Amino acid sequence: MFDYIQHLTYWDWLALGTLLLILEVFGAGGYLLWIGVAAACVGAITFVMPELHWAIQSVLFGVLSILTAVFWWRRQRSSAKPSEQPGLNQRGQEFIGRQFALHEAIHGGRGKIRAGDSVWLVSGPDLPAGSQVRVVGQDGVLLKVEPI
Repeated sequence: MFDYIQHLTYWDWLALGTLLLILEVFGAGGYLLWIGVAAACVGAITFVMPELHWAIQSVLFGVLSILTAVFWWRRQRSSAKPSEQPGLNQRGQEFIGRQFALHEAIHGGRGKIRAGDSVWLVSGPDLPAGSQVRVVGQDGVLLKVEPI
């Protein structure tokens, strides 16, 4: 085995890179992609310089693996932009500031409003059903309301 490692060729590195990229296709979540790219790069370097010592090839593989992963991580972080729809997937946020009639009276600090096609649990001061309220906040699935 040690004799094999001492005589690595560019085909070995390209095979390793191909294997890692194939494994990436099966759902590694991006972890093996950059290691596979690094192995392919070492294979290309070994093709150009076949006399490169196996220890230098291994160190080069490790350094390139780290560099490619860090490069991609930084590129992803710098290209992330804030959403044009910041309330997307935050149900209830679109109701803040809007007015609704109470569907069920607020007793003991809890009641319900009908908003769109849903009935929402609300918290606020005790009020009879039909009273107009304004949504002023949200705590999970509970909307906070105040009387108008």
